[in-house]
Amino acid sequence: MMQAPLRLSVILLASAALAGCAVGPNYARPSAPLSPTFKEAAGWSPAAPADTLDRGDWWTLFGDPVLNGLEEKVQVSNQNIIAAEAAYRNARAVVSEQRASLFPTVTLNGSGTTSGGGAGSRGSVINGNTVSSGGGQTTQYRASLGGTWEPDVWGRIRRTIEGAKSNAQASAADLAAARLSAQGELATDYFGLREVDAEMALDRATVEAFQRSLTIAQNRYNAGVTVKSDVFQAQTQLANAQADLAGLSQQRANFEHAIAVLTGEAPGNFSLAPAPWVGTVPAIPPAVPSTLLQRRPDIAGAERRVQAANAQIGVQTAAYFPSLALTGSYGFAANELGSLFKSSNSLWSYGASIAETIFDAGARHARVNQARAAHDQAVARYRETVLEALQDVEDQLAATRVLAQQADLRRQASVAADAAETIVANQYKSGQVSYADVVTAQAAAYSARRALAQSAAQRQTTAIALIQSLGGGWKAEADPKVSR
Repeated sequence: MMQAPLRLSVILLASAALAGCAVGPNYARPSAPLSPTFKEAAGWSPAAPADTLDRGDWWTLFGDPVLNGLEEKVQVSNQNIIAAEAAYRNARAVVSEQRASLFPTVTLNGSGTTSGGGAGSRGSVINGNTVSSGGGQTTQYRASLGGTWEPDVWGRIRRTIEGAKSNAQASAADLAAARLSAQGELATDYFGLREVDAEMALDRATVEAFQRSLTIAQNRYNAGVTVKSDVFQAQTQLANAQADLAGLSQQRANFEHAIAVLTGEAPGNFSLAPAPWVGTVPAIPPAVPSTLLQRRPDIAGAERRVQAANAQIGVQTAAYFPSLALTGSYGFAANELGSLFKSSNSLWSYGASIAETIFDAGARHARVNQARAAHDQAVARYRETVLEALQDVEDQLAATRVLAQQADLRRQASVAADAAETIVANQYKSGQVSYADVVTAQAAAYSARRALAQSAAQRQTTAIALIQSLGGGWKAEADPKVSR
């Protein structure tokens, strides 16, 4: 007779091990609205098997050693990256916690109690053990090893683990996105600062030129060959140029403060000395990598969240099926501590329980519908992320092409404006033109020089944006500690 419960337990265990089917839909990556080619770059295709854009320290493509040093600080000191890394470690810990649910929980218990009663009390026996005895006391010692296990017959725990792993991988993508964002922002701010340095150098040269022009106008007025208004115009130009120079110093300070924060330093402790501007613009790779949708961390993260939402459907669906729990214990009980572990004092038990919800007024159905709606929402967000990524690539390709064309035109305009300024200045000295012509020529030359500097900075910042739109240095590889 005692063999029947044992056989029943063995059957239940075998059923739990062999019939472990995970309910709910199996995951399939949703389709994404892709185009066969990129409109803004002939020959570029999302399916082209090429990967010529640097995927690691991409900022080294600009050939600026100061930038390289700052980017290294961002990797280890940027607080947003540190926060994202902590969130990733938390997500991995959640995976480990969920995996532990697949295994039994084992507990070890020990106790010792002494009980007694008055002389008139009667002794009682519970489960074969004397609890109290009139006029005396009784000591009871117990030690036992127990275990409980809920077999994952319907796959609820496995779906939960699947969702946790997907969330961990999404968190890894968030970490990559935070790192790429900080790297790109630093590079953009750095080249913005170098542009300001270049413009300040231009403004200082312009202030010196306008000072000479004021001296010439003043001398000509003192000699009686020109009117006082020429002097006033020269003073106006000089004051405006000096004001522009002061404004640029504020812009430089703002860029310097932003770079300090990105590298994890207090702005008051950070300074960046002026240095020659390295105007390198990386060449556009001949083709878009075929893994664009995996290289961009925002797309990869959105896709992983779709899988997590899909797994949640299975978790909620499992609630329709009965839950099974197995328990067992083995231990000893004795009145004397020295004889506690004798075989004659052993105690054991095992059992199984099954439970099923008969009526919940549609609560389970509602939770499944919630999970399906959340999945549909995640799919829509994934597809929107893909569309925005493709738009981003198209935008940066168009900007790269247009800015390259503008750079040559800006250079030609600056050379021509400088030549015109020199000619008009000489004509004014010889009395052939009025000072108004000098003002016009100087303003045109000054504007052309600034536009040329701004164009060079725009080309670099656009190159940064293009690298970011292609996923930067992020690699779409599953974490070896969090496999799919």
